[in-house]
Amino acid sequence: MDFQQILYAKENHVATITLNRPTKLNAYSEVMVHEIVAALADARDDDQVRAVIITGAGRGFCSGGDISTDFQYPARYRGHRMESLLEMRENMHQLVTMLRRFDKPTIAAVNGPAVAGGLTLALCCDFRIAAESARVGDTSLKFALIPDEGGAYLFPKYMGLQNALKMSLFSEVYPAAQAKELGLVTEVVPDTDLMPTAQAWAIALAEGPPIAIRLTKRMMYKQQAMDLENALEDAAMATLVSNYCEDVKEGTAAFHEKRKPHFKGR
Repeated sequence: MDFQQILYAKENHVATITLNRPTKLNAYSEVMVHEIVAALADARDDDQVRAVIITGAGRGFCSGGDISTDFQYPARYRGHRMESLLEMRENMHQLVTMLRRFDKPTIAAVNGPAVAGGLTLALCCDFRIAAESARVGDTSLKFALIPDEGGAYLFPKYMGLQNALKMSLFSEVYPAAQAKELGLVTEVVPDTDLMPTAQAWAIALAEGPPIAIRLTKRMMYKQQAMDLENALEDAAMATLVSNYCEDVKEGTAAFHEKRKPHFKGR
């Protein structure tokens, strides 16, 4: 695929998407969003891909939407009474929805500032590994903008309502260690260890049983909105797939033979 604003690579069953607008701290544009969606679609449909890493080129992870020039809606929306709704729905909201529905494990390797929509992008991933020098927060209101990419929903989910209100209304940005304490970051590592750590996590996930991992991920996300009885029924339904996979036989055989299992996703 010929991308302009991202880099996309696949190796060792891991797909890596690198936001590639380093002079803009990887602020997202319509082109970038559509390219990330295309890369994710490829990773989703490629059975050889079992985990995905998202990171940024240069000093930043993602600084949110690009406001470095006078903003104008794309020509196809301009002048429409619903132009802002259409622009959000068909661009960043499409990416957020796709990532949240993505059933293979995803890791955000946060190499630098992840603010506003950039923080939302990171929170859409299952894990956020941050470099010690990274900073995360919400700066939307500094520009009289709002956390419209999904932050108003996701920020309280990860850090609680009071902390989310404080971060957004005071436009706070936190160092990585504090962000971890607040629940926005999964792990903090030295800058030089960021990509090796993210790759090690991704490879470990890729070596696991693919079908069981995908089902477990979807169950955990879906069941947040269920009561216990419905969650148990959802789990029981999932066993109709998981319990009859060849990987279950392989996992059991490996245990008895005292060896590492080789899961094939069958």
